Amino acid sequence: MLTTESLKRIDREIAKYPAEQKQSAVMAALAIAQEEQGWLPSEAIEFVANYLGMAPMAAYEVASFYNMYDLKPVGRYKLTVCTNLPCMLSGGVDAGEYLKQKLGVGFNETTPDGKITLKEGECMGACGDAPVMLVNNRRMCSCMLPEQIDKLLAELE
Repeated sequence: MLTTESLKRIDREIAKYPAEQKQSAVMAALAIAQEEQGWLPSEAIEFVANYLGMAPMAAYEVASFYNMYDLKPVGRYKLTVCTNLPCMLSGGVDAGEYLKQKLGVGFNETTPDGKITLKEGECMGACGDAPVMLVNNRRMCSCMLPEQIDKLLAELE
């Protein structure tokens, strides 16, 4: 189900834990599987669980709890806007509304061209730089006012 390279990466994560606790690598293993596949279909979650010697439901519980995992296909770019209270009070909701208007989609929707999926996220730990967004779970963007959002969208073209 996963490439040899992805399995090697998962094995490196497993090696960080005692042999009898290899299921502790579940978050990293799910992230690697998602990176390879673009999202986490149930078959990938089950594969990771079996590879780690844990119940598939336990891996699914992890994948469904954290918003960094995608249980449905997403666009090439996933923009996650923090709308937790500190960001909300500092423009997070406005940033989300601006993106909805610019992209023509709501939260948990993907643009018709399949390019961008808009998500609502929880605290990203950068409240002082609000409003904050994540691009593909990897790149944090701070102080995302309309001008900065426009620059980011142009960059993603």
